Amino acid sequence: MPTTLFIDTTKLPREKTPGGGERADILDEALAGAKNVVGALRWLASGERFAAASSDRHQLLYLMEGEGSITLEGKTHDVTKGMGLYLGPSESATIEAAPGATLKIFQLVVPRIPRLSGAE
Repeated sequence: MPTTLFIDTTKLPREKTPGGGERADILDEALAGAKNVVGALRWLASGERFAAASSDRHQLLYLMEGEGSITLEGKTHDVTKGMGLYLGPSESATIEAAPGATLKIFQLVVPRIPRLSGAE
């Protein structure tokens, strides 16, 4: 039986995050029964930053609205709506909203899944 779930992200509570910005989980085990993935929306106001920390997980960051910059491997890149970034395990990046701008970011985090013996 297929499972279809509609999540009205405008009704989910936002929480303040350390270092600035707000976050609302939109996909996890509690909301949708997702056991191996977490999806969140993040909002940054002008000058606020979000550090996507190095971990043992894969991360996808997609800029849904606004403009700002991403610092990756010591280099800063301007970013705007529609751009995205994949971070593999052990990689990190910092995203900052541009002066006078805001950012809305979709973040998807999944664990590293161990390869099965003999799998190709």
